[in-house]
Amino acid sequence: MSAAVSSVFIAGPASWNQLVVLDRLPEPVPHMQFAEDSWETLGGTSAGKALSLTALGRETLLYAVTAEDEPGRRVREALERAGVATRWADSPTTERHLNLMTRTGERVSLYLSGAAATDGAGDAAIETEMAAAEAIVLDLAAEPLRLLPLAQRTGRPIWVDVHDYDGEAEFHRPFLAAADAVFCNADRLDDPVAFLRSRIGAGATLAVCTLGAEGAVAVDAEGEVHRVAAVPVEVVDTNGAGDAFLAGVLDAVLHGAAVPGALAAGARSASAVLRSRHLHPLLDPILA
Repeated sequence: MSAAVSSVFIAGPASWNQLVVLDRLPEPVPHMQFAEDSWETLGGTSAGKALSLTALGRETLLYAVTAEDEPGRRVREALERAGVATRWADSPTTERHLNLMTRTGERVSLYLSGAAATDGAGDAAIETEMAAAEAIVLDLAAEPLRLLPLAQRTGRPIWVDVHDYDGEAEFHRPFLAAADAVFCNADRLDDPVAFLRSRIGAGATLAVCTLGAEGAVAVDAEGEVHRVAAVPVEVVDTNGAGDAFLAGVLDAVLHGAAVPGALAAGARSASAVLRSRHLHPLLDPILA
């Protein structure tokens, strides 16, 4: 495959998931519960970001690892039909999750299988693609971790999403150390603003924490704190909302927006995803 040119290069998970909606998350004791709803769909934080950026008209290349199996075929086909440009590498298994959800957005993700890191055979083309992009997004997975040195060598800004980071987990640290922009949620942070300030102090130029229904808070390169409210919407499903928020902010920043405008764009992007039970409304007619 020849090297492609994109505005944003994304590396990370694309998975096939089963979502189960419950009235409450299961208690850690033997018992029986009845599902309120369930369905299968495309998952993966990188797939979510790529879908939202594609919908915003941003030229995007998603690099992900799947197997030549039925879940992998479904993942690749859904993204192709949604118009997402992709580069694929092979793994013995395709990443699959079982997500137990509540209507209020609580979630337990059970990883049924994961995708392995590659041997680096395609690194020359991948590095060329990263160098040609305006920004690189590296999500938490084995293959993006392996690609971190290549991404840093390009000199392009690196955006990372550490999700529900608790401030201590070792796996996240190389991503944080390389990041020009850091995104997270507040699920496991006692003081989100203090964490964001610590990332700016470590060299990032933008740090953002999503707060669910309360919107998001950010700290810019000068240490100024910015906040944005969530866009009111009837929530169908919360999966992918954080990915859509990052995509909206990134697209706006690349258009030259200041932080307040970029955060507002992120909130609008997230609101679109909250209306769909898939990672993005682009998938609604495909996975109906």
